[in-house]
Amino acid sequence: MLEINCSGETLRLLPDKAVFWPRRKTLIIADLHLGKPAAFRKSGIGVPENTTTDDLARLDGLLEQNGGERLVILGDFFHATAGLQPEMLETVETWRGNRSSLEILLVLGNHDKHAGHPPSSWNIEIAENPRIDAPFLFCHEPQESSEQYVLSGHIHPAISLSEKFGGGIRAPCFCFGQRCAILPAFGSFTGMRNITPRKGDRIFAIGSGQVIALTY
Repeated sequence: MLEINCSGETLRLLPDKAVFWPRRKTLIIADLHLGKPAAFRKSGIGVPENTTTDDLARLDGLLEQNGGERLVILGDFFHATAGLQPEMLETVETWRGNRSSLEILLVLGNHDKHAGHPPSSWNIEIAENPRIDAPFLFCHEPQESSEQYVLSGHIHPAISLSEKFGGGIRAPCFCFGQRCAILPAFGSFTGMRNITPRKGDRIFAIGSGQVIALTY
């Protein structure tokens, strides 16, 4: 864990690719992509089978460790319609039943708009548009706001460490710019996209169970 100040608020950057906002007891994640392995398997591509269970277990651990009472998902809760298989849905429904007191807000992402909303029985609040929770604006795609600091996902950011540690090494990262932050993808079966830091960006790489501030 690494704590930073952002717009006057303390945020904890967690090595499990999540942010915790202590004042609001809120865990913030982006790009869960539930059902992606199932969608791949339906297409005949062999991929791991336990990612949904593992990712939900990670969520449980983070909520317990940090005293989280609310979960904010910055888009792409589901991956695709093809991934909405009974086993995956039953796994998530069971998890939700065990976490019935947890407040969940989903800011819809581009994948959600094609895959559809979670079942109403899961009691997840849906935000069709970015949601203000001052001083932050919860978004899926990165953007800038003149009034709130944006927390977003979508990019699945990674940083190349080759110049510091040798060729071919990269790591998922948090990128905190002047007016917008991009969180790493929480889902364990997601890709990454290398970013190029801009002047003034704060980059925090994730590796070996640590969050490490990088200097450029």
